Amino acid sequence: MTRRIGTVRHARRTRSHALGRTIAIALAASAGFAIVWVQTLAMQFGGGIDTRDANPLVTKTPESPVEDLPGDPLTILLIGSDARSDENGEIVKDGVEGMRSDATVVAHLSGDRSRVELMSIPRDLQVEIPDCTLFDGTTVPGGYGDFNVAFSNGGRHGDPAEAAACTINAVHDLTDIPIDHWAVIDFAGFTRMVNALGGIPMCIPERIVSQDADLELDAGRQLLDGAEALGYARLRTAEVGDVSGSDLQRITRQQQLLERTLETALAKNLFTDVGALTSFIRAGAESLTTDEQLGDLGFMIRLAYGLRGVSADALTVTTVPWEYTDDRLNVLMTDDAPLMFDDMRHDRPLSVMSEGDSTSEWDPEPTTSPDADAPLVEPDSPNSAAPDNIDEILDTCGS
Repeated sequence: MTRRIGTVRHARRTRSHALGRTIAIALAASAGFAIVWVQTLAMQFGGGIDTRDANPLVTKTPESPVEDLPGDPLTILLIGSDARSDENGEIVKDGVEGMRSDATVVAHLSGDRSRVELMSIPRDLQVEIPDCTLFDGTTVPGGYGDFNVAFSNGGRHGDPAEAAACTINAVHDLTDIPIDHWAVIDFAGFTRMVNALGGIPMCIPERIVSQDADLELDAGRQLLDGAEALGYARLRTAEVGDVSGSDLQRITRQQQLLERTLETALAKNLFTDVGALTSFIRAGAESLTTDEQLGDLGFMIRLAYGLRGVSADALTVTTVPWEYTDDRLNVLMTDDAPLMFDDMRHDRPLSVMSEGDSTSEWDPEPTTSPDADAPLVEPDSPNSAAPDNIDEILDTCGS
């Protein structure tokens, strides 16, 4: 239907011109701000992120479903590395050489950016590991075993891109989910990024003392700095605290930490505050290796802008559905796993969730009841500052 335009009087035309000038000035100002934003980001961390092309080593990429989907769904493989070189070597002092994956998460962003789904893959999930080809043409044979062997096979030369490519091949074979982008971050970068956020607020269910994790936390409301958050994420054994030693329980702690991290980022307007965003990315840039597109400045800005409306309620954190092997030393996928993979592959909300048991849960009956009204325990780090809505983030503490 066509709308008919009537005669415009002179006074009306003058107001229209004034309005047009106002809009033009506003648009120019907005464009100018965007340019300044981009330039600021470029100066702050341009070139700091190590970007690599791992595509030549990715042997087979599943085809994306041909569907009329809203927007452009993205799947990013996030890998935490315990590489023993440089600053990271000062954190990991266990005498083990090489590079291993300490955490592997498939992050799916729905096409309309209304959902973020994080699916952890257990390190000791028993799978077929494909052969791994390196940039020099050598091939590391695969075989049946722990999932994280894929990363260590690719990391024999200490190259994150080779390790990422071999892990991507394993994920493709396991899930049939096409990986669009990848990122590898080491412990040092994780520590700095947590500090850049001002710490991560957590509700600790019971007192924890672990010499191996270099961690000592009281029960209750805590603002973890980078070193404490890393120790909490890596915690496997403890002299004090009901820690099962299970990698699955550690995954649960890591997932809780990821949830709190997103909540903290949203509370601090990370995706819209140029200063906060630059500080956060700069903190991890030197310890971050990504594919070439994900590490591109313009792509990062568009991705952050697309996530500006995401709320904490839109986040789903889960694990590949699993069950123990007969000896209870490793885990296998259950029949629900292909359903979860298919939902993610087709950009559907997850219809199944992983179920654990007492060895994987991390909400034990606390030996010391956390007090929801107790003051927040903040670390000594001068970079730490609790977000303004700390009470909302920790509203479940002690419940």
